[in-house]
Amino acid sequence: MRPVIDIKDARKTALYILDRLQQKQSTLNAIMADANRILSAMTSRDRALTQTIVYGVLRWQRRLDAYITHFSKINLKRIDPIVLNLLRIGMFQILYLDRVPNFAAVNTTVQMAKAHAPTWVVKYVNGLLREAVRKHADLSLPVDSSDPIKTLCIQKSFPTWLIQRWLDRFGEKETLSLCDAINKIPEMTLRVNPLKNSRQQVLKFLQAEADSVFMTPYSPLGLQISGLHRAVDQMPSFKEGAFQVQDEAAQLVTRVLDPKPGETILDACAGLGGKTSHIAQAVENQGHIVAADRSSKKLHLLQQEMKRLDIHCVKTQTIDWNRADPKKNLPKFDRILVDAPCSGIGVMRRNPDIKWQIGKSNLDRYGQHQIAILSNTAPFVKPKGVVIYSVCSFEPEENEFVINGFLKNHSEFAKEDIGPYDPDEIVNLGCENGFVRTFPHHHAMDGFFIARLKKIR
Repeated sequence: MRPVIDIKDARKTALYILDRLQQKQSTLNAIMADANRILSAMTSRDRALTQTIVYGVLRWQRRLDAYITHFSKINLKRIDPIVLNLLRIGMFQILYLDRVPNFAAVNTTVQMAKAHAPTWVVKYVNGLLREAVRKHADLSLPVDSSDPIKTLCIQKSFPTWLIQRWLDRFGEKETLSLCDAINKIPEMTLRVNPLKNSRQQVLKFLQAEADSVFMTPYSPLGLQISGLHRAVDQMPSFKEGAFQVQDEAAQLVTRVLDPKPGETILDACAGLGGKTSHIAQAVENQGHIVAADRSSKKLHLLQQEMKRLDIHCVKTQTIDWNRADPKKNLPKFDRILVDAPCSGIGVMRRNPDIKWQIGKSNLDRYGQHQIAILSNTAPFVKPKGVVIYSVCSFEPEENEFVINGFLKNHSEFAKEDIGPYDPDEIVNLGCENGFVRTFPHHHAMDGFFIARLKKIR
């Protein structure tokens, strides 16, 4: 019997979400979006507990599994996936949630186990968690002097392949700092809609909605907010279109694109339209913007979002750029944004499921798709036009390897230095080799890569 979502029980709902993710039915973002109607009907306390458990279990999964392994007489690989997620939920509460009494963490997990496992398994769950309550405070995480990388992976809760490549690339000190930044729960960042309000006005609106609100240092439209008093979509200012939720790093992409009023612009991989709306706001609703994506469902939601934000210059078109026909009925564009599908390694602090779903082979595959998307959008750029390539990843296979691979076969384009076109705030981030790179541990924002290409002939 698979778990079911339960509006009255935060832990059952967390198990339902983790189980769907375990079955690889979808990404965490998509599962949470599907569950949003149920989550929004919960009390704020239960909704917060659900999210804390889900994201906490995923963030610390490898460390939790190390504790479970220590207390278990059964090999982890032999434990039923639902039971393993139950153990992770119980162990996470014992180790990380001081406000949840240990007896409550154990009892609620055991009660859920009764619905999904035979009696002997329920007794196993009960015994393991009770043993963890008694002994975890005196238990040190395993330290293996013969395998320091494995020790680090357990302590920081990351897959081995990723830690190994970061150690090779950044060194130990930098890798530890990066891991800590990714494991830290990020504050929510918003982007003000200048078509409706100034940043100062929205800041004042939100001061009554949160414990703290302050302006972001790099984006002139960004606000960082913590200690929300209610869900974002329940705020009057959100319903009125005063802002969107968007990390500061993502806000820099449109600044590098530097769109002008009256231009024809393509957002080639628009998704739900976060960057599409930013482009429309930058051109003051005066331009022709095509938002393309292979998902018509996403484009439908994008259109609803444009309506909420009072944006009128965006048209949508369903296109899969990996199979794009260059003869497709599109105009030539002054500027094209290719915010390409990627591994998402740069946003792991917000989407910890990525830790366990992405492998080295995924990076190579994404890189090939990213070059294909750039190649298929290239015919639609006007002479002297601009293409911005961006991904929420700081891995070379999705960064400079993609740009070099594209330019190798497209001599009509050249890499363009970002410095002359964009504000000091972005240049001060450090534009290595003409690329903008952001890192969670250096800039307190998501990890992004941004490149600017110009059609020279």
